[in-house]
Amino acid sequence: MTRDEVQDGEGYDATPYVPADAGLEALRSAAAGCRGCPLHRNATQTVFGEGDPSARVVLVGEQPGDQEDRRGHPFVGPAGGVLKRALEEAGIDPGQTYTTNAVKHFKFTFTGGGKRRIHKPPSLREVSACKPWLAAELRIVRPEVIVALGGTAGKALLGSSFRVTKERGALLPFPPPDDAGGPWKELLGDGEIHLLATIHPSAVLRAEDRDAMYSGLVADLRVAADALS
Repeated sequence: MTRDEVQDGEGYDATPYVPADAGLEALRSAAAGCRGCPLHRNATQTVFGEGDPSARVVLVGEQPGDQEDRRGHPFVGPAGGVLKRALEEAGIDPGQTYTTNAVKHFKFTFTGGGKRRIHKPPSLREVSACKPWLAAELRIVRPEVIVALGGTAGKALLGSSFRVTKERGALLPFPPPDDAGGPWKELLGDGEIHLLATIHPSAVLRAEDRDAMYSGLVADLRVAADALS
């Protein structure tokens, strides 16, 4: 697949846009011009990961939301506020984490007479297309714990069979044992890395019982905090 084919929307793969052996700033700059899938066409901008480049914890969400798309930073909307509070309550300093998303462009549909942009989940093809950016971020940060926030992040990291309802709250080896010859193993080597899956903080905002949903999120994040101690 050529770079021009990706630009024409005929392919779903960000690989041609990811510079080899680049640092985070170079990756962020390159990602601004990514045309690896059609999502760039309607989004305001690429929203790349941010945070401590030597973080022991990497938090992976689904995709930027409306405010993230407008402001160009991950988790700066209402869900980000929930996440920051939950991290602090769980004993994880938000300032010592690296936060990113499985997909770097906002996918949305219009409602309310075409004036309001509503989140639309990315497809598996779009998640797969964006995976080279996530892989590059993990290669550089090399955290001790990766927290997958929601089903899309879990699928990006563990495959399409992942279900957050089955896996949440458990500390899993990463890469998983059955991926011994897969791309994550090749990328991250034999280092001691764990993955913990939990709900996306936006689920707290949508829940009928927000207190119970939030408490579950904090409890899951405490498992990650304990793994760092």
